[in-house]
Amino acid sequence: MTTLQEGRTTEELKALAEQAGRDLEEASALEILQWAVDTFGEQFCVTSSMEDAVVAHLASRVRKGVDVVFLDTGYHFPETIGTRDAVEAVMDVNVITLTPRRTVAEQDAEYGPKLHDRDPDLCCKLRKVQPLEDGLNGYRAWATGLRRDESATRAGTPVVGWDEKRQKVKISPIARWTQDDVDAYITEHGVLANPLLMDGYASVGCAPCTRRVLAGEDARAGRWAGRAKTECGLHG
Repeated sequence: MTTLQEGRTTEELKALAEQAGRDLEEASALEILQWAVDTFGEQFCVTSSMEDAVVAHLASRVRKGVDVVFLDTGYHFPETIGTRDAVEAVMDVNVITLTPRRTVAEQDAEYGPKLHDRDPDLCCKLRKVQPLEDGLNGYRAWATGLRRDESATRAGTPVVGWDEKRQKVKISPIARWTQDDVDAYITEHGVLANPLLMDGYASVGCAPCTRRVLAGEDARAGRWAGRAKTECGLHG
């Protein structure tokens, strides 16, 4: 399959991403994903935390068997692993599970137990950032489920942008969606969602660093509660 990006330099891909971000700002999520598939073919993947399978479902409507990349940090809730397994079983996608370079036991031996409590940034780097960088090596573009309404740090998320850290095109097809839009899509299409979303969790990450949110808090408030940290490093 010949794709539109073949032969482009990094600078040309960056310019392509920035132009697409402007051109597709008002496009639907499906139109944005269709552009991504047409442009990158097999060098495009979806990433999913298995909080829900909305973006994976959308992408599967555009390209059956699309790669869906999941990071198994070793610290996930059982419900998250169960959601991953269910997505793999019932959806027309190719789930690829990435794991860190060290097991939890190996990390504990090298850095001491409960690194997530003492240095959460380093723990996220070892268990999320590095594995994703390794796993994305074969792709030129990746899709995320980032939304502008999730938190102030995500308010400027472009629908298509340039991932400077990884030198790849980064696509956020539901960036303009609200939580109501997500809920409506899940209901309309019967999309799998993490059971924890029905148990007070608005954003699901690793079990040691995630709590239920309180009334009036934004969706990310339950992540690294009590710390200035709001992002794991995957998105900034």
